[in-house]
Amino acid sequence: MSPSASDGRRPTVRDVAERAGVSVATVSYVVNASRPVSPATHDRVTAAIAALGYEPNSAARGLKRQRASSIGLVVPDMLNQFFAALAAGIEEAAAERDVLVVLCSTGFSAEREAHYTRLLHGRRVDGVIYLSGTGLPPAALVELADEEPIVFVDERLPGVDAPYVGADNRRGARAAMQHVIERGHERIAIIGGPDGLWTAEQRLAGYREALAAAGRDPDATPVVRGDYREASGAAALDALLDADGPAPTAVVAANDLMAVGAIERAADRGLDVPRDLSVVGFDDVPLARMLRPRLTTVRQPAREMGHAAVAALFARLDDPGSEPRLVELAAELAVRDSVATPDPAPRGKDPR
Repeated sequence: MSPSASDGRRPTVRDVAERAGVSVATVSYVVNASRPVSPATHDRVTAAIAALGYEPNSAARGLKRQRASSIGLVVPDMLNQFFAALAAGIEEAAAERDVLVVLCSTGFSAEREAHYTRLLHGRRVDGVIYLSGTGLPPAALVELADEEPIVFVDERLPGVDAPYVGADNRRGARAAMQHVIERGHERIAIIGGPDGLWTAEQRLAGYREALAAAGRDPDATPVVRGDYREASGAAALDALLDADGPAPTAVVAANDLMAVGAIERAADRGLDVPRDLSVVGFDDVPLARMLRPRLTTVRQPAREMGHAAVAALFARLDDPGSEPRLVELAAELAVRDSVATPDPAPRGKDPR
């Protein structure tokens, strides 16, 4: 049963649609006067709006009249150059539409994700572009999705039916692992992303697919999880080097920052990259080209992803009842200097 104004919850456009017996898109057409509807349908919708006490988002209606408005952007960490480039792409595309971007950086905290989601809901922004750092949709996000358009970028979340824009993580990861295998490495280790993040699982699946295609046992390849930050890459390499058995000759990391942490820790432990240890990243942040050796990595088109996310959000604003679309851009291997053919002589532990 549709809620009333007396049940303590602010009515949503979905509540109006249910009470009037029409689609969400039809309610949008009536509220925004964007398409004609029959007089009977118009009357049912306006009656439902009055009965529920529904207050349409005046900012979104202003957006359709080409007035400046605002959208929210939730990201885990602006110190990560990939997230910064993605945000820059979103701001560029929003500026072309004379729209303000409200930036919320969560620091990979579930509590801050929930806080900023509630805050954006209260500000009545026209829509939200959401990049989760936890893989867990807060309850406030589900509520927000009932009332405002949301687009997921880079990370997909369960339980929320929303458009998604990202790169082909799985294919990119397969290319990275295949490159390492083709250079002759037998002892390969993986520094994976956080448990539960969609990108981390997709990249891990891609690595394993490449191993299986080469006749390797994916389950025999060691995996140490990091959190997409530099320090976790260093800690992961310590764990791999300190484990029993021969040390890896190559490490494939699920993002560039963890690859950087692994390279720095290798140097601390007297290992040369790539002579003693080959390293591959994922993202192709600007730092990847500045390192010595320059980092071989998988290039995600961050700015283009930002542009596509804004386009998807505005498409949702124009037609709220449309099917959520999925946009997946290519992720390509950028071969540089951090991968070499392994020395055929057996290598023991590092001399630390």
